Amino acid sequence: MNKKITFVLVLALAAFLVMGSASAGLFDFLGGGDNTVKIGYLPSDHDAALFVADKQGLYADKNITTELVQFNNGGDLMTAMASGEVDVGYVGIAPVLSSVSKGVPVKVISSAQTEGSGIVVTKDSGINSAADLKGKSIATPGEASIQHVLLSYYLKKNGLSTNDLNISAMKVPSMNDALKTKQIDGIITFQPYVSIAANDTSNVVLENSSGILPNHPCCVVVASDDFIKNHEDKAKDIVDIHKNATKFINDKVAAGNSSEVVKLLPEDIVSDAHLEANSLQSFPFISGIDNAFKSDVDAFQKLEVDIGILNGTVSHDKLYWEA
Repeated sequence: MNKKITFVLVLALAAFLVMGSASAGLFDFLGGGDNTVKIGYLPSDHDAALFVADKQGLYADKNITTELVQFNNGGDLMTAMASGEVDVGYVGIAPVLSSVSKGVPVKVISSAQTEGSGIVVTKDSGINSAADLKGKSIATPGEASIQHVLLSYYLKKNGLSTNDLNISAMKVPSMNDALKTKQIDGIITFQPYVSIAANDTSNVVLENSSGILPNHPCCVVVASDDFIKNHEDKAKDIVDIHKNATKFINDKVAAGNSSEVVKLLPEDIVSDAHLEANSLQSFPFISGIDNAFKSDVDAFQKLEVDIGILNGTVSHDKLYWEA
């Protein structure tokens, strides 16, 4: 073959490869070529199904590559979903409702658990009832959190409002240190931090969320509209994976083998294996989206409207995607 022709062909092939690589890069940038599913979560055993599924390789079994991304609170996670930083999230229903009501394109694809929060106060704070909270300093995970909603409801139910307290937002893992150093009088937080704080003899549980609002919805699994639209099969697989991991947890807890679940949880959540095992038994893990769950969410939405957190309820077609 003529050398000039060969040289031209080589240049053409090189150009083709460069253009192909550039196109693939653009494709990845637009979200079409990256097979990694980014899943946001909070440092809580409310998200135990996610951790179990990850450790047991349930995502890998479905050829789903995951990247787990931790957030301080549900508000931060939903902000990340709104900007497209994560595809799927394990997060409280309160920040989800707030975000969807503001037009953030996400859907609830499964329930995750109910209850599982609590108000813990120091014994020397003088807080023995809801009325004693007046004028006290209480930390929450943030205004967007379900814990803030529960506190607001608890106060209103007892003739108080958030204006009667000194409420601050704080990273949940830092709350117990703040209690120990007397920076605050109490906290409202999620498990396992309720159990961890209550294990300190200087503290006492004022009220569990099961007493504040029995059977209230808490964490759910959400996915962005773009992810559902472009990866519907993966979204369905993630719903099934969550269901199977939830069944594993419930079976182990029912059999008295919570310790086997504890072994699958991240180290930054499990400060004490015995406390963690007790925490897992203190609230229900659930999956799916049935009429009973929708009814509970509807009631929770009305509560949020009543206490002024939501301007109006979110319709089912805007809130749910059922595989």
